[in-house]
Amino acid sequence: MNRFSVLTIRKQVEIPPGMSESSIGFISLQTRMKMNPRLISILLLALLGSCSGKYTPNILTIPFSRELTPPEPDYKELSNWAVLPDKEDNADRVPRCKGCKDEQPNAEVDVFFIHPTLYLDTTAKSNQWNADVTDEVLNAKIDGSTILYQASVFNGAGKIYAPRYREAHLSAYYTKEKKDANQAFDLAYSDVKRSFQYYLDHWNNGRPLIIAAHSQGTTHAIRLLQEFFDGKPMTDQLVAAYLIGIPVYDTLYTHLKICNDSTDTGCFVTWRTFAQNYFPPGYVIPKHDAVCTNPLTWRNDDVYAPYRLNKGGILKNFNRIIPHISDAQVKDGVVRIDRPHFFLTPFFKYTNYHIVDYNLFYMNIRENAQLRVKKYFERKKEAK
Repeated sequence: MNRFSVLTIRKQVEIPPGMSESSIGFISLQTRMKMNPRLISILLLALLGSCSGKYTPNILTIPFSRELTPPEPDYKELSNWAVLPDKEDNADRVPRCKGCKDEQPNAEVDVFFIHPTLYLDTTAKSNQWNADVTDEVLNAKIDGSTILYQASVFNGAGKIYAPRYREAHLSAYYTKEKKDANQAFDLAYSDVKRSFQYYLDHWNNGRPLIIAAHSQGTTHAIRLLQEFFDGKPMTDQLVAAYLIGIPVYDTLYTHLKICNDSTDTGCFVTWRTFAQNYFPPGYVIPKHDAVCTNPLTWRNDDVYAPYRLNKGGILKNFNRIIPHISDAQVKDGVVRIDRPHFFLTPFFKYTNYHIVDYNLFYMNIRENAQLRVKKYFERKKEAK
């Protein structure tokens, strides 16, 4: 385990929903490593010690200022896109698994992916409420984490587009200064909306599409669906939306509904992942549970899905698929899981799986996106 991985694990324990840096750094110990007993003991101590702490966010104290925000990105510039179909990027990567292939060159569907919060600490370029899209340090984190471990899951289903945007700082979820936080979120969403409009005007050409996001990305995807899809003609182009890592309530939309099964289209799926009987610090049980999808059965009921239904997850080693890594059950408006199955399971204590909402169900998500695309075209053909 390198120093970065240990620090990442320490920082990411107990981060409430919507407050994750990314899905990278969950576990970096690999079974193929040749470790002596003393080294294993040291690594386990580092892991267990780090997992006992809680993340303390770097709360911004400066007031939000439009004058000091980073420049607005121009989406005609290809550098302002983390992922494009004709650009070599980490969304093109495919883990080592039978039949897995990057299908983007021939795909008939597009995927618009909105990444989660990576802006945790200020840098020389990003030192206000919103990040600078030209910040090379932050962009490297985005490309090496969420693009690799999340966006790539859709390259078997469609051509992927993912904008760089002036994401809100992590403290926007924590701060008591809600006015500043809301302005930061609104600014971030304005970029997402403009990038999506640019995509529609120049690249979509009426093609079907998937909307996919995680954490802060889902915060913006919810609004995007409200403005462009809910009760609007573009609903006919929607294969499905993957709104992961943020609570979604059925009252948010007038016409869009949660998908009922693995083949439903024109709908959304959503979940947050926690250990059994765990609630994040400060959690208040809502009057009505958020709607929730079981990513192993793709149903919304509370039927338990055993480990054997999990077709494989990915942890630190992107090339290694871990079959049957997790079970899943919808309960309390979230997905509840027992302890994940991997080689350090007996020593592993973890309760908030937000950072691996995608990783734990990687192969199930990958196959499901492909299946929904297939069913979308079948239904369009039948309707003619």
